[in-house]
Amino acid sequence: MTQHALIRRSHEPEHLRTALELAAAGVPVLPLRQGKVPFGNCRACAKNVCGGRPNMKVPGPCQCAAVCHAWAAAATDPAVLTSPAWATAWRQAVGVAYHPGGAGLTVVDLDNAAAVAWAQETLPATRTVPTTRGQHWIYQGTMRSHNAVRPDIDIKSRMSYARWLGSGTGRVTALPPSVRALVVKARPAPHAVTVAAPAGGGECRHRTPAYLERGITMAEQRITEARSQVHTTVYRTFLAVLSAHGRCGCLTEAHVTRLFTAAQAKGESPRHCTVAWANARTALGV
Repeated sequence: MTQHALIRRSHEPEHLRTALELAAAGVPVLPLRQGKVPFGNCRACAKNVCGGRPNMKVPGPCQCAAVCHAWAAAATDPAVLTSPAWATAWRQAVGVAYHPGGAGLTVVDLDNAAAVAWAQETLPATRTVPTTRGQHWIYQGTMRSHNAVRPDIDIKSRMSYARWLGSGTGRVTALPPSVRALVVKARPAPHAVTVAAPAGGGECRHRTPAYLERGITMAEQRITEARSQVHTTVYRTFLAVLSAHGRCGCLTEAHVTRLFTAAQAKGESPRHCTVAWANARTALGV
């Protein structure tokens, strides 16, 4: 490093220096504001009016170049981290966060002594990092993130962020099936929701049952394969199904139940499903 670079680095905020060291090791990072949460979206992206990043499972700067979209803003490019768009955030930062999934890691966040004791009895040993109230257990490998897989235990990996609290102690070991199983067990069974299908009354364009079946199957697949913006995907899928099948009377409550089941399997609540369905019907007037 040149003398000029050393002088410049010495004037950087402490959290930015930490972030640049992590980024150099391939760990995507972002600043945390007061409350130890990510900075809010910029005005251009407020309330996600921009639609978010095209592929939210890949960490990196938002297209607006500001510190946007929480974990998805995490970056490893020093040019991004030191850009003017990020400068104010680093000056105000109270900590550094990283995207575990982007670094190929999974964090088991144990929030108190009881949770730590459970992990010590149940999970394979790996690197541990002390936190304010408990520990982070770091495993090599990625998986779906999920909160409250057990009392006071969260999983942070893909599409999530974790506070950087130091390198910890111990060797990072491979992500075990026992950790993956925690998310499966925590996933609630779909709730039965009764929603009336449109009464129809228009001319039926579906000359064979196969046409409708293919449409519902494709809709289920579209929801199931959503990797980001699940709320939006569910609504748009409901809108597409109703647009094609909602006016002729072919769509039944059994078809609606299949769509709701697919949405709930992606984490949507019964209430969100009902509201999205109602909004789609209102938008189309069916």
